[in-house]
Amino acid sequence: MPIIIDGYNLLRSVQNCYEQYASLDEAALCSFLSEYLKRTRTYAQIIFDGTGPLDKSELGGIENLEVYFSGPDTEADEIIEEKIQEYSAPKRLVIVSTDRRIRDAASRRKATAVTSDIFWVSLIEQLDKKMPIPEPKEKRHGITEAETDQWLDEFGLED
Repeated sequence: MPIIIDGYNLLRSVQNCYEQYASLDEAALCSFLSEYLKRTRTYAQIIFDGTGPLDKSELGGIENLEVYFSGPDTEADEIIEEKIQEYSAPKRLVIVSTDRRIRDAASRRKATAVTSDIFWVSLIEQLDKKMPIPEPKEKRHGITEAETDQWLDEFGLED
């Protein structure tokens, strides 16, 4: 399920509600989001107002996350509304914003709107979960012939 995030809306919500994240910046937020997106096997777009930080090098190549800045003459809200309007399957969209304007645009297209604080709680809960230990490939494919011979030798059995 694709996610569209109102960048500064989420960032300011987190900074204001959680003392430990008061110094969170765009790059750190995107890092949290990337890890969340990998774990939930989804992707997102985050749109920030303005031109953003001068050095955007930390914001490039983030896995599962496209980062946009609206530019000096456009609000992020306008871009988010356009993305909601243009998306071909809006019922599959999740929109993260506390702004009424964005939430109304999502509602008109029957997209799911989630407030920034609720989304952040969900993100932190997901990141706090232990990652499952991946299943060994041998479980599905068996062990190699060399490993079989080694075990037969270990137990004194004939091949």
